Amino acid sequence: MVKGVNFTNLRDAGDPVELAARYSAEGADEIVFLDISASAEGRATTRDQVQRCAENVFTPLTVGGGVRTIDDVDLLLRSGADKVGINTGAIERPTVIDDIRQRFGRQVLVLSLDARREPGQPSGFGVTTHGGRRSADLDLIRWAREAARRGVGEILLNSMDADGTTDGFDLEMIRAVREAVSCPIIASGGAGAVEHFVEAALAGADAVLAASVFHYGTLTIAEVKAGMREAGINVR
Repeated sequence: MVKGVNFTNLRDAGDPVELAARYSAEGADEIVFLDISASAEGRATTRDQVQRCAENVFTPLTVGGGVRTIDDVDLLLRSGADKVGINTGAIERPTVIDDIRQRFGRQVLVLSLDARREPGQPSGFGVTTHGGRRSADLDLIRWAREAARRGVGEILLNSMDADGTTDGFDLEMIRAVREAVSCPIIASGGAGAVEHFVEAALAGADAVLAASVFHYGTLTIAEVKAGMREAGINVR
């Protein structure tokens, strides 16, 4: 398990299976396992890690990284994933979203969007591929709308600008995508305090994802849920 800032300067954060088991015991609603170098290295997600997680963790598991085909989705689901995330593969061939939806149903498909501010795009936001290494030269809102129309079940919105900064989620980006699509949005990138989770939910996120604050013990899942509940947000 690694974590960095703005998708760079990655450092070790522990064994993914051990951390997933801990977060499950602490009350996480879902575990998201993203193999961030799979697409850049031209390989599939490491299945043995997925299998180990599925065997030891009974919280729903979303897995992404290197997914390009129906067969990739089938293998991950057979390995124990409950949902599968796709990013680069969908941008390179959007019709794969239709294929996956028709074969498995939209409930298993999560569109992972690694987005950042790009002034040249109509919305001011663009998306990237290969673990944030390449610009797709594609407007975030345009792509989110197309993917939602094709049938993705959820959108995992990763803010590259906010990632690892602990300065808060990109609320402007969340609001922009919320206005554009009706499917559930998972906000990711920038969590540093309990109030940040509250702000993201109020901006339109249906779920909030965090890594650094949990990996390094800044916050606990219980603290975050308690804070959100006190703010009037319905949590499990």
